[in-house]
Amino acid sequence: MILSSLDQISWLGVLVSVVVFAGLGALYFMVLVPRQYLAALGRQDAPPAPRRTVDAVGPLVTTVLLVLTSAVLVAALDLQTVTDAVVFGVLVGVGYLVSMTFTIAINPNFPHPIRYGLLNTPYFLLGSVITAVLLVVL
Repeated sequence: MILSSLDQISWLGVLVSVVVFAGLGALYFMVLVPRQYLAALGRQDAPPAPRRTVDAVGPLVTTVLLVLTSAVLVAALDLQTVTDAVVFGVLVGVGYLVSMTFTIAINPNFPHPIRYGLLNTPYFLLGSVITAVLLVVL
């Protein structure tokens, strides 16, 4: 069922979703909450980390994988309405993305795991909902 739905994926929706999700991440983490993000990591007083290729390419690759996975599921579930897309986006956002963010953060290397999780929640939840809606309407 899932593999047979690959031909029903909205490739335009995938492309637009990747651009929007990546743009949302750049806006959110580089403009809206950069100081809060560093504080959640306990790095507010540390010098800026040097930029690496993986810092730019890695999030784009993982965003492509996230959007492709959602596209396969949207097609397999035959979601047709914006309401279905929003419900799906919230379900994936909270059930997978937000919960995984908290799971990753709850370890001794994150000094403020709850703050980190709460800070990331709006980005992942909004991005998941926008992606699902774009995949349904495009």
